[in-house]
Amino acid sequence: MKVLQTISSISAADGGPSTCTYDLLKALQETDSKVELVTLRSGGDLGDGEPWLTLLDNDAWSPVCISKNLRRYLRGSDIDIIHANALWAYHCHISAKIAKEKNIPFILTPHGMLMANAIKRKKWKKWPLLKLWFDKDVASASAIHATCMMEGQNIRRFGYKGPIAVIPNPMPPVEWINEIIEDHSSKRIGFLGRLHPVKRVDKLIEGWKLLGEKADGAELVLIGSGTSEYEKYLRKLASECKHGKITFQGFLKGKEKFQMLASLRTLCLVSVYENFGMVVTEALSVGTPVIANITTQWFELNSYNCGWWIDATPENIAKSIEKALDLTAEELKIMGINGKKLIEERYTAKRVAGMMNGLYKWVLNGGEKPEYVYTLVNDLI
Repeated sequence: MKVLQTISSISAADGGPSTCTYDLLKALQETDSKVELVTLRSGGDLGDGEPWLTLLDNDAWSPVCISKNLRRYLRGSDIDIIHANALWAYHCHISAKIAKEKNIPFILTPHGMLMANAIKRKKWKKWPLLKLWFDKDVASASAIHATCMMEGQNIRRFGYKGPIAVIPNPMPPVEWINEIIEDHSSKRIGFLGRLHPVKRVDKLIEGWKLLGEKADGAELVLIGSGTSEYEKYLRKLASECKHGKITFQGFLKGKEKFQMLASLRTLCLVSVYENFGMVVTEALSVGTPVIANITTQWFELNSYNCGWWIDATPENIAKSIEKALDLTAEELKIMGINGKKLIEERYTAKRVAGMMNGLYKWVLNGGEKPEYVYTLVNDLI
């Protein structure tokens, strides 16, 4: 079985879709399917030298990255399945079109781009693309891959009636993970991600401010970068906090990022919405509990006792941070162990790759439906 995945570009700077696609492709190499990835050359730092990655010369000449090179490559490929990652670019449309021409299955991983909140953002730009290409492309998919039940529900609400496979993003093995020194004893609370309004970092700072004197001796570390305008706004909010300390760490990656995560007492993810939230699996993998908004899919933080899944108002954020600051060393240790158990049981790259490989086989050959594939219109609502 030959599977060809497509994505517009692959670079750590592109964020979640690129890194998650890379992690999955790498894990899929250990399965019995031949899975490759093709993208336009972007000068990125992911997948350099990987034999399963084809970088085409970047001839994208429009805002939606129309590429003759990609079209020519797909038409000339001997493949059984085409699998596109993300929407709003030509690679997705041409993947659907070539799959139809070749009469082979087309699988789509929208990476949260069919979430209701995501479609509302820049709707003036997305609506014409939906009518021109993507309404039909989405409807033509043999299956759509959602990374959580919440995303699957949004895909149903969008109007897709075909099979939806709920397969999480993988937490890849980190070769130097044993070199990371875990120390959750400090009163350091963290945020990791883009400094963007959708991440609600301002609400996190408001929650920190509500702690008042309880924040004395504690530190809120904001890890990431964003627009200068929004960061200036956040710095102004931070300057108004009279207790505790707020620091802007900037963008971190690799070992340095994991070491920072391992130094936190808890990580906060209080976004308006998240398709998945890889920062959660990264934090849990180094024993750091997580506070996450109920608009994200991370209910398991409560059921596994490795964090707090809350309605992230500033008041509730403050209460949860206070709980984290009050944890004993033994309680922190137990929550850390629970978080690692959650990752091992549900989110390892090997397990996720096996699920995706199972989807490929089912879409191509039929047979018994995997338990994580939902085929009834009302089964995810």
